[in-house]
Amino acid sequence: MCAEQSAKKLTRLLPLPTIRDIMQMYKVRASRRLSQNFLLNEALNHKIVKSAGKIKQAEVCEVGPGPGNITRSIIHKGAERVIVIEKDPQFLPTLEMLKSACPVPFEIIHGDILRYNFEKTFSESKRKPWEDKYPDIHIIGNLPFNVATPLIIRWIRDISLKQNAWSYGRVRLTLTFQKEVAERMVAPVMTAQRCKLSVMCQNWCFVDYKFTIPGKAFLPKPDVDVGVVHFKPHINPIIPLPFVLIEKVVKAMFTGRQKFLNNSLKNLFPELKQDLAVRMLEESEIHPKTRAMQLSVEEIGRLCFSYDKIIKEEPSLRKYDHHKTKDDSSWQIKEEEEEHKLELWKRKQIEDEFY
Repeated sequence: MCAEQSAKKLTRLLPLPTIRDIMQMYKVRASRRLSQNFLLNEALNHKIVKSAGKIKQAEVCEVGPGPGNITRSIIHKGAERVIVIEKDPQFLPTLEMLKSACPVPFEIIHGDILRYNFEKTFSESKRKPWEDKYPDIHIIGNLPFNVATPLIIRWIRDISLKQNAWSYGRVRLTLTFQKEVAERMVAPVMTAQRCKLSVMCQNWCFVDYKFTIPGKAFLPKPDVDVGVVHFKPHINPIIPLPFVLIEKVVKAMFTGRQKFLNNSLKNLFPELKQDLAVRMLEESEIHPKTRAMQLSVEEIGRLCFSYDKIIKEEPSLRKYDHHKTKDDSSWQIKEEEEEHKLELWKRKQIEDEFY
């Protein structure tokens, strides 16, 4: 029996109480501590799942399913296998009820998505080479606001390393964010929303803002609207450099949004080396009085390559962190202390081996 027929069978033969009834039955309440907001509108849940693209005969993991409202839409759309990852134990009985009515394999994982590794979650048959088409795997989630941004940054890093879920290939994501955050992710050049998050997301993914869900559609109602965003990893990033290097340069660029780059790029270097910021701009052919939000990802890439060249010439600069260092001398002292510790360790290793 195909997945679509199975989903129809679920609707026809195994009717379930509404999500609202289930929440009353199990006395489920949204946790303010976990920033939980439930979307009980069935049409909007279907619209979120539709935004993911074709999920028929695909394996779908939903993160933070709560009582299972979006999960039902995933099943009805013909998913071949469903995995849900839920941190809050109060929802486990409601998810077990849904599992008992589901005609396709349904796995419940009780855990924290911020610490979860997908590397053994999906079937080996779904694995695709990175350069191939997208695998039949989807990750979907209505995320709590306090989790969404750190999670997508972690996942963009995993995409850059082709690890975690992305060891299976270019796995697609469909996630909800606070509307303001969602707008930043897709923000083009010369817009007020353009920021570090814009560059990091766009460098490794096609980012598509699908639609807005009004806050009043959620229970309890948040103070903001919500944006649904779809991510499709690039075969090759626009800037083909390590995540940590790009993140460091972009963070410096957007420190003080109205600053010109000839000032903000100085944050990459100790006081006695800040002339290197001028070198970066000259090598990148970017005017010193440019602001970060005026640059495309490709132009930012030129700055990243220049910085990469500099730290290869002076490796000690790689460790410099403006946010942890008050002045140039303390940074130099810290470097000398680290080198001294390493030298003592090497001597001890030699002595232990000799004796």
